[in-house]
Amino acid sequence: MGIVSPGFSGHRRTKEKLPPGQYLVHDFPVLSAGPTPLGGLAGWEFRITTESGQVHAWDWAAFRALPTEDITVDLHCVTKWSKLRTNWRGVSLDTLMTDVTTSAQYALARAVGDYTTNVPLADLLDGKAWIAFCYDGADLEPEHGGPARLLVPHLYLWKSAKWIRGIELLDHDEPGFWETLGYHNYGDPWREQRYWGD
Repeated sequence: MGIVSPGFSGHRRTKEKLPPGQYLVHDFPVLSAGPTPLGGLAGWEFRITTESGQVHAWDWAAFRALPTEDITVDLHCVTKWSKLRTNWRGVSLDTLMTDVTTSAQYALARAVGDYTTNVPLADLLDGKAWIAFCYDGADLEPEHGGPARLLVPHLYLWKSAKWIRGIELLDHDEPGFWETLGYHNYGDPWREQRYWGD
């Protein structure tokens, strides 16, 4: 009798370079802190609010009129799965920040349902982050954050807030939803920064 149950293959092995402790998936697992909002585009708005209270806002039409980029990136979830070479389309945070004057060093991403996550502002600029609205050539599905989500692929996926509605620029770091519940404040998958103390 074998020691492995018939049909069990375990986690897929790969020759790809993955962060420590991660395994490869080919599907796209759906994990969320709450129910999937189904509000659609009616009333959708994205805002950047500076530390001085200045607001830069785009409705859906104005947002979609901005220059877009096609992005191919690897994703790494804190629950240890990785998905490689995912294809997105979105607006770079560099584009959205073009007319924003700030001396802030921190950002707090705000999403539908009061979800927040903190990211150093430097990690959103210089081609490191986007507001993504397409995945694999199609409109972004609600369960994956549609109509638009933050995409910060060099950090664990919880930093890429689904259903993004705005970014607040701050002169101090303010931990978000998962960070206040013990997740790492920064979340670098290559350093296995999953939880406080990692």
